[in-house]
Amino acid sequence: MTTTSHILESPGPISEESLTTRRLVVSCNDQPGIVAAVSRFLLDAGANIIQSDQYSSDPFGGTFFLRMEFAGTNDVVDSLAERFGLVAERFGMTWRFGNPDRPTRVAILVSKQDHCLQDLLYRWRRNELAAEVVLVASNHPDHRDAVEAMGLPFHHIPVVDRDRKSESEESLLDVLDGQCDLVVLARYMQILSGDFLRRVSVPVINIHHSFLPAFAGAGPYARARERGVKLIGATAHYVTEQLDEGPIIEQDVNRVGHSHDVAALTRLGADVERTVLARAVQWHCEDRVLRFGNTTVVF
Repeated sequence: MTTTSHILESPGPISEESLTTRRLVVSCNDQPGIVAAVSRFLLDAGANIIQSDQYSSDPFGGTFFLRMEFAGTNDVVDSLAERFGLVAERFGMTWRFGNPDRPTRVAILVSKQDHCLQDLLYRWRRNELAAEVVLVASNHPDHRDAVEAMGLPFHHIPVVDRDRKSESEESLLDVLDGQCDLVVLARYMQILSGDFLRRVSVPVINIHHSFLPAFAGAGPYARARERGVKLIGATAHYVTEQLDEGPIIEQDVNRVGHSHDVAALTRLGADVERTVLARAVQWHCEDRVLRFGNTTVVF
């Protein structure tokens, strides 16, 4: 008997240059087999899962959320969106693919306080923000020189009075039209109308101190000190027609005491505001935030 041996040659490793990364975000009614179906789809397509996060609001009739990062060759990952529809239809999914190679285009709106603006621009310039800042707009001209020094367009769109605010919003919509995927209110001290939010057609993230509703309006830190507050914080949330009631993305606090005067409280408040806003923007741009009614799931 003659025995013939066959040696299988390895195709060799795939170079990192030929690989690219994508993200898949899914929500649907919770039911068995979702993770298995998505994993099998990616496996059959030749993609490799790098990270996977999942959550169910209730395993019996709740909503299921999934975020996966995966890698594959360019020709593989570019064709996935066209083919995933069959899996999505089977489970009734709402889904989207994210591409880290295409940073989220961000427009920043600001008024006179610049601590959040400067922090976002600093992170963007150092490539620490998963976004591309495309423009800054303000109802005051104060920050023009600083913004234009970074090579960014600055748009001064004044709000003359409340009766003519719709004109200002029209001008702002013209500036934003087709230019961004996300609007960030970096201490933009104007209330956006429901009509503006519908027509801007991209998510809007806001930041504010966490004294609401107890100390709404002007001078919140002075009134907070009068009441002897022990915690000051900030909240970042998506903007809805209901003022400061949109789905919360991130919050944080600093502990304070009787020795902190109003200036110290204000400074600590600014510190936590810029940190919380930066986290919220980063997580949104990394497809980590899934809206669920008036709340969020953050992976």
